[in-house]
Amino acid sequence: MLYAIKTEVPGADAARFVFDPQKTYGGKGIAAGDAIFIFASEIEGGAGLIVRGVVTAAKAIPRKPGVERQTPLVSIAVKRTAHAKRRLGRAELKPFSDWNDGRPETELNFKFYRQATNKIAGLSEEAADFLEGCF
Repeated sequence: MLYAIKTEVPGADAARFVFDPQKTYGGKGIAAGDAIFIFASEIEGGAGLIVRGVVTAAKAIPRKPGVERQTPLVSIAVKRTAHAKRRLGRAELKPFSDWNDGRPETELNFKFYRQATNKIAGLSEEAADFLEGCF
């Protein structure tokens, strides 16, 4: 499976990143060896898509007992494999808001910018192929 994460990214030029408990949106199955695209959250001063990497470690956070509805949380470590060559963020994806058009841009806008929360998301192959074009 292919994944993307949108979160605060301190040190965007780092060779390795650690992201402690992150919400997931189709991302709870992430594991070491999976490809991941990293979006630096613009709400927290980032620039959108910045890096492609490979997950080097993933750990699911246990659910709290007695709480019925809980968003799955996962901590991950990532090794950078490439820097994005073109900008792709909220401004570039905002025009793609026809949620049923099947476009990869729309999938990314829906998963990352419809709600501003940071998260790890599972991606379709079409969305991952589209993101590869940014590297």
